[in-house]
Amino acid sequence: MSSFGKIFKITTFGESHSDSVGVTIENCPPNFCIFDKDIQYHLDRRRPGQTVYSTDRKEDDKLTILCGLEDNKTLGTPITAIVKNTNIKPQDYKFSIDNYIPRPSHADFTYLQKYKIHAKSGGGRSSARETIGRVIGGAVALKWLKQYHNIEIIAWVSSVGPINYSIPNYLQKIIDRTIVDTSPIRCPDITTSKIMGDYILDLKNKGNSTGGTITCICRNVPTGLGEPCFDKLEAQLSHAMLSIPSTKAFEIGSGFEGTKLTGYEHNDLFDFDGSKLFTQTNNSGGVQGGISNGSDIIFKVGFKPPATISLPQKTANLQGNKVILEATGRHDPCVVNRAVCIVESMAALVIIDNLLIQKTRNAFI
Repeated sequence: MSSFGKIFKITTFGESHSDSVGVTIENCPPNFCIFDKDIQYHLDRRRPGQTVYSTDRKEDDKLTILCGLEDNKTLGTPITAIVKNTNIKPQDYKFSIDNYIPRPSHADFTYLQKYKIHAKSGGGRSSARETIGRVIGGAVALKWLKQYHNIEIIAWVSSVGPINYSIPNYLQKIIDRTIVDTSPIRCPDITTSKIMGDYILDLKNKGNSTGGTITCICRNVPTGLGEPCFDKLEAQLSHAMLSIPSTKAFEIGSGFEGTKLTGYEHNDLFDFDGSKLFTQTNNSGGVQGGISNGSDIIFKVGFKPPATISLPQKTANLQGNKVILEATGRHDPCVVNRAVCIVESMAALVIIDNLLIQKTRNAFI
């Protein structure tokens, strides 16, 4: 489906080489002031062709808001916004059913099996161009969350291929987008970023690709968000994250490392600061029983290597004939540096939706 959210709901549209891509946002609270620049900032962070570490496709990704705002204030009616696709090259994706070679580990094959038709140019809806709509909706949510609830959502690159970065506790408490964006890799440590960048460039020059992970922290999220049993907050976050193209893994709090601990080691003990309870540790990642506990929500998302590479691959076409594929087109050698803002956007969409759900519940208590 192309829609996400229950109250604060987005519906994205458009393909990688269509005229435009965009989003319709429903049930955004009215009388909320937002400017084009508030959204454009986040679009610029995911824009292709910014650095040598990303795709060679260059797009301006300039925002056009069609409806839902007047004098930069939300009307409470649906907001629709688009971004024009200007640098399209459909000739890179000549399609013929007779000799078509589905790209290994790409959505080419599965989309064709599902819809019995294939977008002749590019990946269509499976392309990461689709995430522009998510980022537009997420930008609105991020500003609303910060302005009305002081909620901050910050993500950064924590690994590229075999190169890992563990953020110090002191930096995790203060990290912001200024720190993250110091490096084009969007890893907060300059030395590690240089190593990551060199690794990506080496693979790009060889026609290969690599994966990585993004860590995200959500600060000042109030207690009580999340719904038992099937809409637990971490379940909604994992749904949101694993809906992003190229994602293959999600963990929250202690994650898989927590499986190695005893209950005594893993339990987050409570303390009292004079006004409220808080946990001394945060192995739960800010969520207990599927409901936010007031601690920082911390999770990690894993991205696979981009499937489209120019290295020769021995594979088969749709007729089952053995062929050598050397893929063409313009594709990222690693997606994580551009996906940071997408992770933030999807987290914001989950949090704002749950806040609005909780507000409707509290109205009757």
